[in-house]
Amino acid sequence: MNIKLDKKQAIAIGAIAAAGIVLAILILGTGNSRTAPPAAAKVEAHAEKKDEHGHAEVEGRLELSAAQSRAAGVVIATAAPGRIKTTVALPGEIRFNEDRTAHVVPRLAGVVEAVHADLGQLVKKGQVLAVIASTDLSEQRSELLSAQRRLSLARSTYEREEKLWREKISAEQDYLQAQQAWREAEIAVQNAQQKLSALGASGAAKGPLNRYEIRAPFDGMVLEKHIALGEAVKEDANIFVISDLSTVWAEIAVPAKDLATVRMGGKAEVKASAFDASAKGTITYVGALLGEQTRTAKARISLANPDMAWRPGLFVSVEVVSGEADAPVTVQTEAIQTVEDKPVVFVQVKDGYQATPVILGRSDGKWTEVRQGLRAGTPYAAQGSFVLKSELGKDSAGHEH
Repeated sequence: MNIKLDKKQAIAIGAIAAAGIVLAILILGTGNSRTAPPAAAKVEAHAEKKDEHGHAEVEGRLELSAAQSRAAGVVIATAAPGRIKTTVALPGEIRFNEDRTAHVVPRLAGVVEAVHADLGQLVKKGQVLAVIASTDLSEQRSELLSAQRRLSLARSTYEREEKLWREKISAEQDYLQAQQAWREAEIAVQNAQQKLSALGASGAAKGPLNRYEIRAPFDGMVLEKHIALGEAVKEDANIFVISDLSTVWAEIAVPAKDLATVRMGGKAEVKASAFDASAKGTITYVGALLGEQTRTAKARISLANPDMAWRPGLFVSVEVVSGEADAPVTVQTEAIQTVEDKPVVFVQVKDGYQATPVILGRSDGKWTEVRQGLRAGTPYAAQGSFVLKSELGKDSAGHEH
């Protein structure tokens, strides 16, 4: 049967057919998108790559022989359980040990006849620092000499009276009076000797009676000197300052929130800010009051200073141990590097090293806890890991080109 269509009908039929074709294409496209996973899903579906120890890998393994490792300064250690110390870091300053710092005064007025010590000089206990001519000292020594002469005469008189009394020649009263005079003469000599001892002078002077020798009270260094030849000095003049620098104090300012951590008898580590040096000491003092302006309490750590490296005025950082905790896996802190914005440890594998991502925990600066990514007993690059990171970066750059 022949059906004749006019022009308008033919156009309408063509439009309907075209719409059907487009709809079929859309339906087929939607079906394909539901069955075919995107590239990202394929990556996630892949199994995570692991090394021979079962640890997750980041891209790139570094192949190095034993000789190359030694040349690079790589030192191998083993991840193991450890004890992590938690610390509080506080700023501080090295100061003199005030218990071993002396302001030397003459104790007697006089004129300086000699000076035997200079600034910065190390002196020994009892060493003569200066010599002063003092009229007061001359009088004290004269008093001692007179008392000693009287004592000698009183002893002779007592001995004679005792002999006469025993022979029934002299009366007992004369004997008792001589005995009393002898005892009083002994007391006078002791008194004169103690006066000289309090002045730091000896009684039996070799030379002029007015010669007064000022001596060092202990071993130390001359830090200040305020005396010159021919100068008249008073008895309370501060002529020398001597400090024993074999021990010093590290003084720190402790905020109120850290007072529970910083306690007397606690252990602390002092690190120099100007150079690479550290020392361990004991907290010997914690102030009971807070400063009105700083709102901090003073505390100090006593440090041994045998090499004189800890100089007063040096700024330091003081780490006070606030607690300790056991960690199942620890590594040396310097072994940890960052690769692809992740902390990694270079684990020793066959023919090289693998940068293994890790999740870190607590750290005391020397040791760091590894919470995930590493097992105890795994060998790793404890030293030289930065060199391995550099070599790994070179390999990655070469593959990109």
